[in-house]
Amino acid sequence: MSNDPSDKPPEDRPLQQIEHSTATARVPDPVGRGVFATAAVVLHGPNEFTLDFIQSIVHPSRVAARVILPPKVAMQFTAALGEAIGKYTQSFGSPPREPSRPAAPKPDPAGDPAASKAENAGGTPRQEPPIADVYGQLKLPDEMLGGVYANMVSITHTGSEFCFDFVAQVFPRSAVTARVYMAATRVPDLHASLKRSTGI
Repeated sequence: MSNDPSDKPPEDRPLQQIEHSTATARVPDPVGRGVFATAAVVLHGPNEFTLDFIQSIVHPSRVAARVILPPKVAMQFTAALGEAIGKYTQSFGSPPREPSRPAAPKPDPAGDPAASKAENAGGTPRQEPPIADVYGQLKLPDEMLGGVYANMVSITHTGSEFCFDFVAQVFPRSAVTARVYMAATRVPDLHASLKRSTGI
């Protein structure tokens, strides 16, 4: 009888813990260029979070990157992004807010422009459109339907933008599966969406 461990039934073989080094994550050339996103949609199911990074500069708006995160990683990303925004604020001040577009004035049946202005100034809470309507107006290329998997995220920033490297830590070598750039003005909205979805 052989003492070779490979002769043992699978249930009798010892399990090995694999150690990953994030410092040596490979960055494939097409991923290294990254994509620029102006917004993000965060979806979640029982086993994963889906982050769709949107380019809304062009019409129709399109999904520039789709990243799938395990729930634990999505929560860690949410917390780490909050810390990164805090560090950004210490270095550069609060991320600038983009000027909001003024709401279209509602017609005033009484013909009183002052009353119409007061009603708009108070503002009504913006209703979010149903998610099916959002995706009905987005271009989602076929090759992006399945997204890319990541179980770690690296966050860096300058005074004007944030860079997110989504990394798949798998044996034998970690690899960056998506690199996304966002203007600093857009990052607080991403963080707010993540907080709502993860419940953190």
